[in-house]
Amino acid sequence: MSEKITAIIASCLLFINVIFWCSLLFLLTPIKFILPKIVVRKVMDPIFSTIGGAWISCNSGWMALTQSTRWDIKLPNNLDPKGWYFVSSNHQSWVDIFVLQHVLNGKIPFLKFFLKQELIRVPIMGQAWWALDFPFMKRFSKSYLAKHPEMKGKDVETTQKACEKFKYMPTSVMNFLEGTRYTPSKHDRQNAQYQHLLKPKSGGFAFALNAMGDKFQSLIDCTIVYPQGIPSFSDFMHGKVPEVIVRIREVPIPVEFCQGDYENDAAFKQKFQSWISDLWDEKDQQIIDIKRDNAMQKDTCEAHLAS
Repeated sequence: MSEKITAIIASCLLFINVIFWCSLLFLLTPIKFILPKIVVRKVMDPIFSTIGGAWISCNSGWMALTQSTRWDIKLPNNLDPKGWYFVSSNHQSWVDIFVLQHVLNGKIPFLKFFLKQELIRVPIMGQAWWALDFPFMKRFSKSYLAKHPEMKGKDVETTQKACEKFKYMPTSVMNFLEGTRYTPSKHDRQNAQYQHLLKPKSGGFAFALNAMGDKFQSLIDCTIVYPQGIPSFSDFMHGKVPEVIVRIREVPIPVEFCQGDYENDAAFKQKFQSWISDLWDEKDQQIIDIKRDNAMQKDTCEAHLAS
């Protein structure tokens, strides 16, 4: 199958999948405004999460049909589909979202991503994310807060309100701590101490922990590596992602981080950032090791073929 035909088939299947499941979501969404909040949380939320999981399963289906990707996945065997998790990963491409959904679907509760407030305006998908209770975040820059000091703390309130609805049913909340996709130019501008990562931004994680209290039982720490280079979304749709390596571990969240004041307690903030920095150091070394081992295996295979 040529790359062009692959892209056409994959795009058509992706589009059909979006339209089908979004139509179902939009038919059920008005019920959220009719029923009492507690009924919505206990009755409707599981239904919406089931729809979301089915949507992802269908994505995995058309990916298997159109892609020849080799998946190298290692993850804990005791993950709980009825648990509460905070999920984090390095971020390199829009393909990361499909990778994480494919790998974690059914292993933990339906994955919900932190999204920028502006994304709610995206046609169809923005409304679908809203219906599925994806947390929309509104963060203010330091320059904006300098001009509008009355808005200080509003972003924290937004985060807390977005997360409070997750207290009623098992949830996995996903956040790319780097805040943006990795590129060499961004890495150079940051002068980051990491070889394969951007600097993590821990504020959103801290605010979510504060809002959820002790609900989050652990952090699901994901590392994604594309040995043949970071793919674009176009590469993905054309079937040009030959290999994906995913390593997942479960990390306990210290109880103290569920109770502190990240915004106003300087000592707590420094300790929390130090914990995240240590996790990022380990992740960067893990990526270095994965790339080295993968290159060695490739060299060994080529040597065997040559002989």
